[in-house]
Amino acid sequence: MKRISLITLTFVTAVFFVACGAPADNKPAANNAANANANTAKPVAAAPTKEALMTMEKAGWEAWKNRDAKWTEENASDKYVGFSSTGRMDKAAAIKSYTEQKCEIKSYTLSDDQMQMVGPDVAVLTFKGVQDYTCDGKKGPANVNSASIYVREGDKWKAAFYAETAVVDPKAPPKPAPAKKDEAKKEEAKPDAATDAVLSIEKKIWEAWKVKDGKALEDILAKDFVFYGGEGRRDRATTIKNWSTDNKCEVKSYWLSDAKSVSLTKDVSLLTYKGGGDGTCEGQPIMTEWYVAAYMKDGEAWRPSFGMGANQY
Repeated sequence: MKRISLITLTFVTAVFFVACGAPADNKPAANNAANANANTAKPVAAAPTKEALMTMEKAGWEAWKNRDAKWTEENASDKYVGFSSTGRMDKAAAIKSYTEQKCEIKSYTLSDDQMQMVGPDVAVLTFKGVQDYTCDGKKGPANVNSASIYVREGDKWKAAFYAETAVVDPKAPPKPAPAKKDEAKKEEAKPDAATDAVLSIEKKIWEAWKVKDGKALEDILAKDFVFYGGEGRRDRATTIKNWSTDNKCEVKSYWLSDAKSVSLTKDVSLLTYKGGGDGTCEGQPIMTEWYVAAYMKDGEAWRPSFGMGANQY
């Protein structure tokens, strides 16, 4: 699903369950009612495959290229959230962008796709994009790492999230924008209880990164955790190593602000927020970025299964 403008196509695979029984006069009324309910059960989308998701993704990018807002209207979840150059947006804002943004898309290619399930009803697709486009007179990044999240809603898989970030060249890291002094103050606003439940865990991750505590990260991150950003895709072990023993950041303080969460399913929550800090990483000031984290319920505990940093602002 493409940035501010693009929402991915959704495929429909219906599965019908038909119950057959003996003649009505041989069955109690309650059983007949149960059969009737079974016959009218709503269809449920089949489990996705990586190929099916990429088919949707490519069609969605084509809709973005053609400035076709209809795809957004029909195939984005009402819970949709994404990041753009202007910040976080919902479904209505994504639809509106088709008429407000003046874009010329010459070409794009997608590759290196991988799918990760977060429970049975949420799928994360990560991939690389090479693109040539201009929006509102500004040329977009040529190479990006992108992530789309899909949720099963009845007989469809719908787009619930999209973000991308420019690919980082380790030899030429991007120059961070000046940190905004009021970011730490924004954290003081109390989030709702659902958001606070996962945000409190996210803060523990940042604290572990700050003090380079690999053991704390081991205790927090889900066993299949993946982090995706400008430097690419990192599995759990690599992430823990990068944030602890190989951590070359010197952090005085950090802040998380403007946090919001949405419940995609009863066991999966999507958290979005801004994060930044006072300090340096390999001599460069710490950037303030948008972040997303997909949390899944593990017994009574919430654990992050996927995370991404995107869109320096």
